[in-house]
Amino acid sequence: MTTASRISFCVGFVFGGFMVHIFLWQAFFTNTFYVELASGSGKLLDHQLEEQKVWKKNGSALFNLKHPHHSDEDSRMADELYKKVRILCWVMTAPQNLETKARYVKDTWSRHCNILVFVSSVDDPNFPTVGLDTKEGRDQLYWKTIRAYHYVYEHHGHEADWFLKADDDAYVIVDNMRWLLANHTPDEPVYFGRRFKPFAKQGYMSGGAGYVLSKEALRRFVGGFKSKVCTHTSSVEDLAMGQCMEKVGVLAGDSRDTLQRETFHPFVPEQHLTAKFSKTFWYWNYNYYPISQGPNCCSDLSVSFHYIHDSSMYLLEYYVYHLRAFGYRYRYQPPTPLGYSYEKVRSQAAAVAVEKNSISQEKDAEGEGSMALESAPWPHLAPMFLLMMGRSRADKQHITPPSESTFSASSRWRAERRAS
Repeated sequence: MTTASRISFCVGFVFGGFMVHIFLWQAFFTNTFYVELASGSGKLLDHQLEEQKVWKKNGSALFNLKHPHHSDEDSRMADELYKKVRILCWVMTAPQNLETKARYVKDTWSRHCNILVFVSSVDDPNFPTVGLDTKEGRDQLYWKTIRAYHYVYEHHGHEADWFLKADDDAYVIVDNMRWLLANHTPDEPVYFGRRFKPFAKQGYMSGGAGYVLSKEALRRFVGGFKSKVCTHTSSVEDLAMGQCMEKVGVLAGDSRDTLQRETFHPFVPEQHLTAKFSKTFWYWNYNYYPISQGPNCCSDLSVSFHYIHDSSMYLLEYYVYHLRAFGYRYRYQPPTPLGYSYEKVRSQAAAVAVEKNSISQEKDAEGEGSMALESAPWPHLAPMFLLMMGRSRADKQHITPPSESTFSASSRWRAERRAS
């Protein structure tokens, strides 16, 4: 073999090996890609199916199908409040935030709202979001708020009693908010949140911590714009909102617990618990009530925290609804809301249980009668089985036994059988 032939052979061998490597790598990449794509599609489908168990989609709103809680714990008071203190939560978001922020809200705390509406600048029927035909940006926040509250008033004003505004980076313990609101009626012109004091006589509620309007407060807010009492006076959403509330006679409520601790919080929990705010920090001059630092910063029945991102939502959900320390009775025993009592809830639950048990017993008795007829060895005795079952149930439940016509029908049936 000549030198030229050897060189050609080596070049061909190297080139061939390289092409085989490229082919195998491409085949592996393609197979891996489609496996991952199928896996991702499967996870998406599973997530969608799980959402369908929680939410009923109606237009751009999501209606809660059940109050989420552990099936084996006593949640009767929470369930009672869920039925009687109906809260619509609308969450301010943006198209670019749906998968990075709003998705986590949808999967965690918002499941405790009766109705959920995501508000954006663009309609998205799949998520879903309500598009309000606004631009994005901080200077658009009050426009979004105005149009959002008009939207929920026109479309869902009759389906809820209280209307919460929250950002897509806020975490809200909705059950604790129901405890606060249960002592008030939707007919009161009042709203609650973290109360700030400058630039408004009665103060206003922090936008970051969220705020909740009664049905009457919502009616007055919408009416204020129709009558021109309120206008878009400022891009500072929470301040402009507070000034409008004051003009239409809506009171700024006190959302602190019975130990005077705050329930709505404009920062993350650790900042309220551990941070030492500088005396020059704006926060000192804005709070309507005195600030407490450390563990007394926050009520045991806190309602909201702000600047909560992605996985931290799941962490707070776990802390609130799962984590317990063994051997302790809660140190803070808040008063039961007016018109509610654990005894009343227990008695109602017991009555429901008795009714369900009675229905179950009736179905069992009917099942026994059906089985008896099917297993009767002589068909001509079937009417007598019916008669005996009727007498047995009449004795137990004091119902009217079969009439004499039953005996006549039975005799005729036996005579016909003998004749045939």
